[in-house]
Amino acid sequence: MSNLSSFVKRIRDVMRNDAGINGDAQRIEQIAWMLFLKVYDAKEEDWEFEDEKYESIIPEELRWRNWAHTENQGDGLTGDKLLNFVNNKLFPTLKNLEISPDTPIRQSIVRTTFEDANNYMKDGVLLRQIANIIDELDFGSYEETHAFGEIYETILKELQSAGSAGEFYTPRAVTQFMAKIIKPQIGETMADFACGTGGFLSSWIKELEEVKDTKGSISNEESEKIYNSIYAVEKKQFPYMLCVTNMLLHGLDSPKVYHGNSLINKLLDYTQKDAFDVILMNPPYGGSEKDDIKQNFPADLRSSETADLFMAVIMYRLKKDGRAAVIVPDGFLFGNDNAKNNLKKKLLTDFNLHTIVRMPGSVFSPYTSITTNILFFNNEEPTGKTWFYRVDIPSDRKHFSKTKPMELKHFDDCIAWWNDRKEITDQEGNPKAKCFTAQELIESNYNFDVCGYPHEEEEILSVAETIQNYEEKRTKLNSDIDSLLAQITELHQKAQKGEL
Repeated sequence: MSNLSSFVKRIRDVMRNDAGINGDAQRIEQIAWMLFLKVYDAKEEDWEFEDEKYESIIPEELRWRNWAHTENQGDGLTGDKLLNFVNNKLFPTLKNLEISPDTPIRQSIVRTTFEDANNYMKDGVLLRQIANIIDELDFGSYEETHAFGEIYETILKELQSAGSAGEFYTPRAVTQFMAKIIKPQIGETMADFACGTGGFLSSWIKELEEVKDTKGSISNEESEKIYNSIYAVEKKQFPYMLCVTNMLLHGLDSPKVYHGNSLINKLLDYTQKDAFDVILMNPPYGGSEKDDIKQNFPADLRSSETADLFMAVIMYRLKKDGRAAVIVPDGFLFGNDNAKNNLKKKLLTDFNLHTIVRMPGSVFSPYTSITTNILFFNNEEPTGKTWFYRVDIPSDRKHFSKTKPMELKHFDDCIAWWNDRKEITDQEGNPKAKCFTAQELIESNYNFDVCGYPHEEEEILSVAETIQNYEEKRTKLNSDIDSLLAQITELHQKAQKGEL
């Protein structure tokens, strides 16, 4: 394709004329299933070259090369004829492909990718135009495949402004920072139990490839370990489809990415064989699970908040001496309900919660302005100390946005501090980096809301965000009141005993 940078624009221009496409979310989903078939067809060419006995799970007439490729369109397969083919033959067949536990992952992903996919386009002539644009991509060229990986990132980035679909996208700067700090090693396994579009997975692979490059040369066995190191689960169909395509583009022929809910298994049933060396995650937050899901968790960790349940899963599936980096909302830091306090207690006493990095509220803008944080902890003997570090907005802007997003360079000061830790106070006398003992955090009733942002910029939020922000502020205020009352009560009891 001569001009990859125009790829998204060309498709958008065509889709604007189709009455079936209603908004960004549908447009991106339409692109996604067509891209998957194009990328999968290119992969199959490689597999056929490597194994002359290879047989596609997709019936011959339904393979991209035989209906979408510009030179093999059949007898004028466009207009109503193309719509009829896609809606009444392609989709029903791919949704119902026969698979079994013995079906190789690289084949079974076709059915799981299409289980809940949709063709939204109603104009067969425009659908043919989209197929032709996508077919121009040449995945036989390494350079073009690599370049398209960058274009694919722009497609995923658009999820941030595609309504609720934005929940599936974690800014690339954040996933890159977390992967760099966690320092992957060849041979380690990594998991993401709510992987969205696969941002953490691709950042993990990128870091491992850099490790490979520094070594100069590695064995075929070590190379295989890089591409077999990931394990991921995604509950929702659309991001699952995007993730699988993302992994195929990153060279994973049999991505261990599964369509399902990581919370459906009983927590206490997990053993060491279910554990991983590294866990990188941005668990869904703000949602709630059904009672039958909550019953899979011990009473002391049972919660209505999805993010809390994922935190429990992470703790139970992290190997001994394993490392984790997990994004949590501010509500987790200062929330003091039973589950949150018990989770934070376990982090301080059963794990080594060594660092909490606080991020500006606009990192996930424009999808949400809720402030988030990164917990870094290891499954090892706790040191009894937790460092907090606040990442500030760069001086050249008031906040991050879709047009001026957070970049990896905005973590440079944090990375420099990480390797040379010391307490820092900002110009207004507020702590920017500070170390707290586990005992101090326990005595604060597990309130981790320290080294926060001293000033908040005025922002216009949606009704839903306004409600959630006020709920979080109320929770924080209640937590502060409870902590103060506990101190007053303790002083009162000591006074009655004559200890003051």
